[in-house]
Amino acid sequence: MRALLFPVLLVAVIVSAMSAAWSRHESRKLFNQLQQLEGERDAMNVEWGQLQLEQSTYTTHGKIESAARERLGMHIPGAQQVMILKP
Repeated sequence: MRALLFPVLLVAVIVSAMSAAWSRHESRKLFNQLQQLEGERDAMNVEWGQLQLEQSTYTTHGKIESAARERLGMHIPGAQQVMILKP
């Protein structure tokens, strides 16, 4: 009985050590992937902030007015061109 118990325990210890090493390896691999994804998230947050800033500069009144003048040929009507309609 004792001759059979020692090899079984030896195999159990080896399997346990191998599984602990594999688990540690997977943990490190997943942690590296997490770090990479967090870096990508941070870069995307910076880009999002820059895009929001760019959008706010493009929607100022001066930008809209100059784009209407240059691209669409629009202008502010003179006093003679304005009609006031009453219901």
